[in-house]
Amino acid sequence: MAIDVAALRLQFPSLADGTAFFDGPAGTQTPRPVADAIAGTLTGPLSNRGKVSPSELNAENAVSGFRDAYADFLGVPAEGVVHGRSATQLTYDFSRHLAKNWREGDEIVVSRLDHDANVRPWVQAAERAGMNVRWLDIDPETTDLDLDSLVLTERTRLVAVTAASNVLGTKPPIRRIADLAHDAGALVFVDGVHYAAHELVDVPALGADFFVCSPYKFLGPHCGVLGASPALLETVEPDKLMPSPDTVPERFEFGTLPYEMLAGATAAVDFLAALDPGAGGSRRERLANSMNSLHEHESTLRARLEEGLGDAVTVHCKAADRTPTVLMGLGGREREAQLRLAERNVVAPAGSFYAYEVFAALKLEDPALRVGLAPYTSIDDVDRLLDGLSTFG
Repeated sequence: MAIDVAALRLQFPSLADGTAFFDGPAGTQTPRPVADAIAGTLTGPLSNRGKVSPSELNAENAVSGFRDAYADFLGVPAEGVVHGRSATQLTYDFSRHLAKNWREGDEIVVSRLDHDANVRPWVQAAERAGMNVRWLDIDPETTDLDLDSLVLTERTRLVAVTAASNVLGTKPPIRRIADLAHDAGALVFVDGVHYAAHELVDVPALGADFFVCSPYKFLGPHCGVLGASPALLETVEPDKLMPSPDTVPERFEFGTLPYEMLAGATAAVDFLAALDPGAGGSRRERLANSMNSLHEHESTLRARLEEGLGDAVTVHCKAADRTPTVLMGLGGREREAQLRLAERNVVAPAGSFYAYEVFAALKLEDPALRVGLAPYTSIDDVDRLLDGLSTFG
């Protein structure tokens, strides 16, 4: 099924003025059904969760609806879905939870391909515990991970790795890495923030023990989601308030949940599942259909973009398997390009985008220009971007 981009774009109020947005890796635009779900839940009636009044039931339904939606989105049981303020917050939380059982001399592995949100929390937790930190390096020729640098021992407790680089788009072989880690007795924590916006997520198939993503990267509100096996979550003991639930996943969610954000995050999943109005089957099956169509759409646009780039543009992305995200250099004129594109109502940011280790490992100049494609990106958007970049030839 080919996505009807013109019809899709009508559901995004922010596109009405003709602005072309290429900043999806930092956060997509929001369709009206998501905003309506947030507003409808917030204006209620709404109370804290309960089973008595309509306002209590509305809150309860927002929570259960969210867990069911992300069970379908991630391929995990609903009891394995944890809400957080952001993927960064969830990663910091779980670094503290897991580190309670780590000892001096234990080891963790982190990747130089990752956003710093899946690096620094683990490095800091390891430093506090007196652990050793090993690094999974990037091959500069392919901008993929160099698996020869993956060192695992009987003291390895965790491997933290991204499913897709937020700047290079590189999608490393997560299942292979996870199998090696599990053979060594280590857990695997996967940053799926960028990956989930472009691929159908299947946490068990990836071999991830923990998988985090951010709904605002795929048309939803600003929050984070963690997916894991409920049985594994049962083995993790967080610090929490005495009256707080001890059941999973509730024991990892501190304080009153933002019911309106949960409703918006659910609406984002439903919106994605309905990209093909004629598709049938379960929500998971409809998501699979939508993501296949989205992959075709974005691949076509990426090919048009890369074929149209001039000689003045240096593309830093080299991996064969990657998302429709292009990081480029313009000979020191990246900020100028960002500003000049903005004058044409084209949003393409310049920076290093928290990919601290990527820029250091590949010796990339900061800033670089990052272009990310989204479901609502049109051929006209891409042509306008190319026209703007052509002035730098």
